[in-house]
Amino acid sequence: MKPVPGKRRVLGVCCTTHTLHDGLSDVSYVLLPVLAQAFGLSLAQAGLIRSAHRMAMAAFQMPAGIVAERFGERNLLAFGTVCAGLAFLALGMAGSFVAVLVALFIAGFGSAFQHPLCSTLISHAYLDKSRRSALGTYNFAGDVGKFAFGGIASLLFVAGFSWHVPVTLFGVLALACAAAVMLLVVNSRKSRPPAHKSAPPVAGWGIRNRRGFASLCLIHVVDNATRTGFLTFVAFLMMAKGIPEDWAAAAVPLVLVGGMAGKLACGLLAERIGIIRTAATTETATAIGILVLVALPGTAAYLLLPFLGVALNGTSSVLYGTIGDLVDKERLSRAFGLFYTIGSATGIAAPFAYGVIGDHLGVSNAITVTGAVAFLALPACLLLKPALAENRIAEA
Repeated sequence: MKPVPGKRRVLGVCCTTHTLHDGLSDVSYVLLPVLAQAFGLSLAQAGLIRSAHRMAMAAFQMPAGIVAERFGERNLLAFGTVCAGLAFLALGMAGSFVAVLVALFIAGFGSAFQHPLCSTLISHAYLDKSRRSALGTYNFAGDVGKFAFGGIASLLFVAGFSWHVPVTLFGVLALACAAAVMLLVVNSRKSRPPAHKSAPPVAGWGIRNRRGFASLCLIHVVDNATRTGFLTFVAFLMMAKGIPEDWAAAAVPLVLVGGMAGKLACGLLAERIGIIRTAATTETATAIGILVLVALPGTAAYLLLPFLGVALNGTSSVLYGTIGDLVDKERLSRAFGLFYTIGSATGIAAPFAYGVIGDHLGVSNAITVTGAVAFLALPACLLLKPALAENRIAEA
């Protein structure tokens, strides 16, 4: 099959790849209670399993963005997807806590390529105002994967299947996706039009507004810490409220149902009411929603999960679409790599830290802390506002 260029083809392939990789990444949330039972793990050990995946992503997202400038986003994207697929096949055969840690670390290495490279491919394909909506669609596709993979795993658990079955299936799907990337996407370095001869070369990281980019990263840190901490332990919270284990394992997919709508809607909402207002609204709603969830009894809290997911996952669409406003297009891959690396570094520390809090103070208090942390995004939004105003003046 001959690769066909075009922005819709690029968006479609990137959305499919995002669906796969985010599904592989967040199915660990559904696996955690089952793995904890299978291997007799503490909450801190369960958090460490999640952190292993994030540690690899934090280490390799930025190098992936830089290396892609030489070898092309498509080639590295396919390579990373192969690595993730092989890691999940190995995970399906794991028989110990250490084996699970190693497999998820390698899976995280493979998934490290996806976010910066797909975001770059889409940003290069959509250079006008439709970029934020395109990235919102791409972001939405990630939650489709989180919901679908988590939902499939949950249904298989309810049906009595071992946890080895879904992870092996997902590994096979990853290898098929890698082949599709190579078949359907043109090598981005060859297909991209050359820069104008009179234009000076872009030096360094290409960040046009450092204060704005730093503020954006700070919001990302708070948002990621809240989301990863909450999703890691929400199933444990539901069990503490009396929800049966099989139903508690479906807590994350329920959150992601709302998250799918939130990621798609917030990218569009930011174009209508502004980046700052949208981000401040979603972070405030997240903080209040988590605190209310902790206070509610089991059934009511369970029913609240999809509504909370709208705000919990919606902010990221606003942040991703804003990077292109602050960074030169020739340095987008490394800028996205840096941005995602900062978020992943947060994801390393947050699950383990909240797990330690949960072991000492209880899971309810650990979740309460995640809600309180979300309020810290509000001052960061105030720091971002003048930088975006300066950028609009510069482009006028």
